[in-house]
Amino acid sequence: MSTENKKLRLGILGLGEGRSTISAALSSPKVELMKMCDLNLEVCKKRAKEFDFHEYTTKFEDLLNDPTIEAIAIYTPDHLHATHIKLALEHDKHVVCTKPLIDDLKEASELVKLQEKTGKKLFVGQSSRFFQPMKRQRQDFENGLIGDLVTVEAYYNADHRWFLEKPWALENSFKWLYGGLSHPVDFIRWYLPEIEEVMGYGMLSENGKKGGLKHFDTMQFIYKSNDGRIARVGGAYSGPVQPVQRDSEMSCILRGNLGCSQGDYMDLRYAITDKDSEERIITWEHKLKHFFRFEGKSHHAGEYENYLNYFADSIHQNFTAYPDLIEGIGTIVLLKAMERSLDSGKPEKISAIIEEFNLQKLLS
Repeated sequence: MSTENKKLRLGILGLGEGRSTISAALSSPKVELMKMCDLNLEVCKKRAKEFDFHEYTTKFEDLLNDPTIEAIAIYTPDHLHATHIKLALEHDKHVVCTKPLIDDLKEASELVKLQEKTGKKLFVGQSSRFFQPMKRQRQDFENGLIGDLVTVEAYYNADHRWFLEKPWALENSFKWLYGGLSHPVDFIRWYLPEIEEVMGYGMLSENGKKGGLKHFDTMQFIYKSNDGRIARVGGAYSGPVQPVQRDSEMSCILRGNLGCSQGDYMDLRYAITDKDSEERIITWEHKLKHFFRFEGKSHHAGEYENYLNYFADSIHQNFTAYPDLIEGIGTIVLLKAMERSLDSGKPEKISAIIEEFNLQKLLS
């Protein structure tokens, strides 16, 4: 079979957050879903009925030991990612892992060595990059339509009180800094990868306290890059949001010396004032059913299908799919510095985190 027609044979681990990937894989022309796995048998049965796909197991070993599975998609709670990535690589599988990649930088060097040893690809599922407005924004930026980048602003505000129904969301290991704010932080890293210093403040809202959260659900940060450019990120996760006609839950704003652009995530809306002072607003209403296939907008399978197709291409055409493991680790370093700033109330240097975890060679 030619690489043009070959499908990536996929197993999915974690069928709560992995629900979108099940839909994405089943509708993708480039991926074949082989088997899915969750510790909870009832969740397996629920997904099997929902998607009329009945190849499931409650044992991760069944995915790892299945020779027909080429890649494993990991959607387990954050603190389990490193362990599951290691096992997948050790069993000769490519890996796509949802964000955040890992929650402990002590695991970083070992993962890189293991990937180099196995030669397998690892792709971080930063799904936000694969929404149509953000894809168009990146294309216009790379084509020079706003000139040289001056600053980036990104935010993600959402009423995620429903998320607190998940038992692990109330554990000490869960932090909205990693679970939610990592989306707009990835936009910053996409456009300003060389962040030097970060300063931030956070608080746990009344709604968050009532819901049982252990860590901040409301945060604001300022970044400074090595070349002096600045950026900012904000997020709030336990309260009402504006109607979409007034505001977007998640946005990325690029301000250049010749123009400005804004990608509005879930609203499928993009606006640009380009270098010729031409103003345009583009929307993708015709893609609503592609991106949002379930109730509401809590799952958005279309972007997962977009990135699974990209990942499959990277394997069959042998190129690196970004964010890769190194870029993913760099984002966790930045998030760790942000966490330190919340604790210290002071600006924190990225280099200090890199040195503490002995990552100089990896992130040079």
